[in-house]
Amino acid sequence: MGAPPKVKIGLVGLGAIGTRMYVPILKEAEEVEVVGICDIDRSKADEYAAVLNTTAFYDVNEMFDQSGLNAIIISVPHYDHTPIAIEAFRRGLHVLCEKPIAVHINDATKMIVAYEEAKAANPSLVFGIMFQERTLPFHRKLKDIVASGELGRLMRATWINTKWFRSQLYYDSGDWRATWAGEGGGILTNQCPHNLDLYQWLFGMPAQVHGFAHIGKYHNIEVEDEVTAYLEHENGMVGHFIVTTAESPGTNRLEIVGEYGTLVYEKDTLVLHKGRVSMIDHIQNTPTRFDNIETWYTEIPVDRNVPSNHPVVFEQFIRAIHHGDAELVAHGTEGIHGLTLANAIMLSSFTRQTVELPMDGNAYEAQLQERIRGSKYVKKKAVSVESEDMNASFSK
Repeated sequence: MGAPPKVKIGLVGLGAIGTRMYVPILKEAEEVEVVGICDIDRSKADEYAAVLNTTAFYDVNEMFDQSGLNAIIISVPHYDHTPIAIEAFRRGLHVLCEKPIAVHINDATKMIVAYEEAKAANPSLVFGIMFQERTLPFHRKLKDIVASGELGRLMRATWINTKWFRSQLYYDSGDWRATWAGEGGGILTNQCPHNLDLYQWLFGMPAQVHGFAHIGKYHNIEVEDEVTAYLEHENGMVGHFIVTTAESPGTNRLEIVGEYGTLVYEKDTLVLHKGRVSMIDHIQNTPTRFDNIETWYTEIPVDRNVPSNHPVVFEQFIRAIHHGDAELVAHGTEGIHGLTLANAIMLSSFTRQTVELPMDGNAYEAQLQERIRGSKYVKKKAVSVESEDMNASFSK
């Protein structure tokens, strides 16, 4: 049996992620034929079309019409994910979308409906999302342990991730960055879709969200750069989510507490403090007033020498096109879960009220549109910066 036909693929969006992550992948990928790349910046489209030996397009619909592609990578500013994906699905194209799936859940829902309608006509249609953090070895091991039930009933998850440092120069490097109209949000929209996806991937969705967001606290921006959230789950578990782009060197520490022990991930080390008995049973039945449970300290071995990040998600996307979407690292439809958490945190902060899930998408979109209309923020002229290694911005 011969090799499957090459996937005819196009890339739309030649910003930092498009040029520094996807172009190298596409240049080396043997299982695809790059039939077009697209960007409104004509010089950039021409430059990278030459790198990939393909055709440059300056309008995505022209690429849809003329290139003969059957799959597309969407790597454009967040608001544009929705109309491009919907048009791609309308044309029966496979889609790999960068995070976040959209800026707000109403747009995400439109994308998912368009996909489901297209999939009804073409059951083999594939919709993937770039949640490459799921492929990282320590995250895989966390998922394995939590899903195994070894910790018993989960009681608390506290994630302090303040290693997403960004300077003012970063925010000034794009005229769309850190604005309600251009980006749709700050750290929750840009850096933390991965963390929010991992949270729901590990623990499921909470029932209630309490959010506290600070707008431009440390940077000259009109969106959030420091956030604390308190999440309540129906099973009684509570979650804490603490993030900022203003701390250096910052902390990335995840504590997962279950009735049979505590799992701690920090500084590329995963430690399990395993209790000999159930903490919940011990609380009720111990004859002492102060004695802790005997626990055993174990550093969990993690194989770090495995493929990960963007190339793995891309390879699985291509494999899914050939063999079915069970191969995907993350289905595009899953993107709405982490986005729901981001929207709920911000809506709670805006209204100073608890948000119940499932949430009202209209309520958040109204808050967002109000901030766009009322914006008095004047963005400095975008500053050009020298090329930097984008891998430094991932896996914090």
